[in-house]
Amino acid sequence: MELSQTSWVLAVIGALAVGMAKGGLSMVGMISVPLMSLTMSPVVAAGIMLPVYIVSDIGGLIAFRRSFNRAVLRSMLPGAVAGIGLGWATAHLVNDAAIMLIVGLIGLAFALNALIRPRMSGLRRPSLGAGSFWGAITGYTSFVSHSGAPPYQVYAQPMGMDSRVYAGTTTIFFAIVNGVKLIPYAALGQLNPGNLAISALLCIPGVIGVVLGVRLLRVIPQALFYRIITVLLLLISARLLYAGFTGMGG
Repeated sequence: MELSQTSWVLAVIGALAVGMAKGGLSMVGMISVPLMSLTMSPVVAAGIMLPVYIVSDIGGLIAFRRSFNRAVLRSMLPGAVAGIGLGWATAHLVNDAAIMLIVGLIGLAFALNALIRPRMSGLRRPSLGAGSFWGAITGYTSFVSHSGAPPYQVYAQPMGMDSRVYAGTTTIFFAIVNGVKLIPYAALGQLNPGNLAISALLCIPGVIGVVLGVRLLRVIPQALFYRIITVLLLLISARLLYAGFTGMGG
């Protein structure tokens, strides 16, 4: 397939955002598919971006190979795999607008709660029940539109992890999720030669974004880090809600 100049610009920005997310600025990557969807089908955008996520994951795994929370990963991954399976099984019934509304509502509720309420005196501990529930939602929404960050953050951010451990846990979790998604994406024809050719070019800004994200993470204070990703979540969730309502109305 061929992309217009505008589509290429948006795709490059999206790839940079994906890389920065894998470099530690977690929520930035969520803008990639919504941004590209301004000029192309969300399904096509998701298919193009998955290989970029995979390549960027490699850089993130190298950067954070010693900084992650095993308990959070163990509690979430089984549910995430189940959520991906559900997405695959219902792929032909998916309504993009409805999924955007669900993801946007989850993210908006969490972001507003985190910004408005007083800071919690106690921290949440990983649990298989809650982790499986939020992991399944994360896996499903990640499968549909690479928008798994809001439900993931609802579960993981209250753990009170150090910013680098949080970034590493997020990177490793989504690296595994994206690896699992390769199977259904290939089966559904989203990894076709045309999409892969574009993906290969976009991997370059994706890798650049990883380096940029890692460097920015080193200079951003932890409190500011959490504030930034929460505000980003709020803005992106609002954008998803708008897109969802517009799509439902259309």
